[in-house]
Order: sequence, then structure tokens, then C-alpha cells
Amino acid sequence: MTEQPPPTAPRPAEYRIEDLAHLSGATVRTIRAYQDRGLLPRPERRGRANVYGDAHLARLRQIADLLDRGYTLASIKELLQAWDAGLDLGGVLGLVAEIDGPWTDEKASRISRADLDAAFGGTSDESAVAEAVELGVLERLPDRDDEFLVPSPQELAVAAELHSAGVPLLAISGHLREVRGQVEHIAARFLDFTTEHVFQPFLDHPPTEAEAAEAAALVRRLRPLAQQTIDAELARAMRTLATRYLRQHLNEALPADRRTASAMGPEPQGAVGAKAPKAERAAGVHQPWPAPGQIADPRTATGPATTAPEATPPGATAPGATASEAVVLPAETVEAVRALVGAEHTAAFITAAARREVQARTLDALASGSPRRSPRSDPSEGPQRPQG
Repeated sequence: MTEQPPPTAPRPAEYRIEDLAHLSGATVRTIRAYQDRGLLPRPERRGRANVYGDAHLARLRQIADLLDRGYTLASIKELLQAWDAGLDLGGVLGLVAEIDGPWTDEKASRISRADLDAAFGGTSDESAVAEAVELGVLERLPDRDDEFLVPSPQELAVAAELHSAGVPLLAISGHLREVRGQVEHIAARFLDFTTEHVFQPFLDHPPTEAEAAEAAALVRRLRPLAQQTIDAELARAMRTLATRYLRQHLNEALPADRRTASAMGPEPQGAVGAKAPKAERAAGVHQPWPAPGQIADPRTATGPATTAPEATPPGATAPGATASEAVVLPAETVEAVRALVGAEHTAAFITAAARREVQARTLDALASGSPRRSPRSDPSEGPQRPQG
């Protein structure tokens, strides 16, 4: 009986980049881009040719699968690095899915160009549309000039309501840019906060599958907290400032000889230290401020307000001092100043701050009487103090 030779192992598959593109469904340009971004290993060099293998084909199919599941290329790179390091991707995929998933229950929608124009007064404004696309309020659809994707229908509805109330489109887009910058700062602060106090133990080493699953559960629990905090604080701030603004504008509606600082009423709770609106200062309507003079050290604050102790009665003058009177200050204001400059300098600091504010308002009042005065801006812009 003739002995049969041992079977030879099949040769590994080898592909040119064109063959790899055909088998994987990716383009040659995409394959090269994946290589540049570190998503795909470099091919083997054979003379003047690049040779790819089954590992490259499997990686390309893996990338395509993750893209179909909604992962970004940056997230895919991290996942593949974890895979190459020998980690089980089950927990890591769950963590990435929690982070990359939507942070809102709102669903994107589509809007036709005709409906868009109708929502904003019935006229077509190409510059406004381009601005909305740049801001991400609208997204263009491939091969569709008459329809847009709306990532946040609520945000578009807010813009339409503001425009119908008389706000120019340019002002709306400018306001959105400002708000977005502030919100991104809050989001970054929240991430820093939770990273420091919650997620740091997971970040100093590649997480195991159990650790990745635990981190994903924490993300799920903490996900709504940022939104809930902002909702509560925005409601509080709007309630505080809206009350103040209403009082201010009602007072401005009165004849000039009937406008008084006392019409503004006390500072709303929670608004201590808030700046007076520009319109309030231009109209000469202000919150009550201490008169220039001696202010006794308000170190006996024990309640919601503090009265300067041992003040000289109105109309009387203490030896060697200017006229003074008792001044009631919010306790939290006194505490804040005391923490800033120390108890021994509290009275002097409040006196200096009051005098500086009186001087600033005097300059504002003089400037407001000038015939070259610029139009009054929106009250939300805050006071414009003179330089220096």
C-alpha cells in the first residue's frame, strides 16, 4: 500500500486592495482612510505591491457592522483597540452604546421647504436656511432640495414661535449660538464632575467586561440628572428674573415723576448679586442701595436680613464722621462679603461698592441724556459699566 503524503495546509487568502474593496463592499478610498485612522492594519508589502489577507476582510466587515449599529468611527477605534488588547467586547460595547446613544427621547423628523417657509412667515430666506444648516437645526438630505431633516423638532418649533412673536431670524440664531456655548460649558462641567467622583476608578486601566457593564449601568442612572438639574435651576432663575423684569417695565410705564427706586421692590430671593438690566439703569430705576456714608460693621447677621448696628439716627452726625443711617442688608450678602474680604473689612467693602455703583449710575444717567445715545438694548444684556 502506497503511503499518501500528508495534506498541505491551504495557503492564506491574499487580496489586492481592489479585490478587498469588492469583497467587503467598501471603496478603495474608504479602505485607505481606515488605514490612515488606525482602524485597519497596514497590508503586507510584497515588492511593489500591497497584499491584504482575511484578517483585513474580517476587520472591514466588523467596522461596517458597528457603523450600521450607530457607532461613530472614533468609538469603533476604541472598541477595536480593546478587542486587540484581548478584552471581551460584550461589556465594552454596552458601555459605548450607553454613551453614544441618544440623550433625549425626542425623535428627528422631516420638513418640506414649503412647510418651513410657511412656519417662518411664508417667505423664503436662503441665508436663514444656510444659517440653520450651519447650526445643525436643519440637515440637508442627499438629492433633496425640497426637504430637510430636523434633528430637534422642539428647537425648530421654538424658533418659529419666537419669529412669530416678532424676533428677527438673525437675533434667534445669535441667541442660539450664545445659549449653545453656555450649555456646552455646563455639560463639560457635569462630565468633569462625574468623572472625578464616579467614573475615575474605571478610567485608570482597561475595564474588564464586568467593570464596563457596571460603568454602563452608572451612565444609565446618571444620564437624566444633568437635564433635571438644568430644568430646576432654569425654572428658578426665570421665576426670579421675570419678577424683577416685570416690576422694572411696569415702573417704566409710569410717568417720569412717579418713577421711584422703591417701585422695584426688594431683590427677589436667590438673585442676590445679580446685575441690574441695562434698561433699568438707563431709565434711572434701580434697586435700593445704601447711601454714601458710614456703614457700621454688619457682623451680627443671624436672620434673612442684617441691620447695621449702632447707626446714628437720621439727621444726626456723629463726631468726626459723615451722616449715617441704619441699612438693612440680606444676610447672605453680608456672609458672602465677609468670606471674601474678612470681617474687619466688610463694612468698608460694602461702602466702597455702594459708592462705586452710585458713581456708575450717575454716569449712566448723564450719558442717557445725550442726544447721541444709542438705542436701548435688550434688558437681558445686563448693565454696561463705564470703562475704568
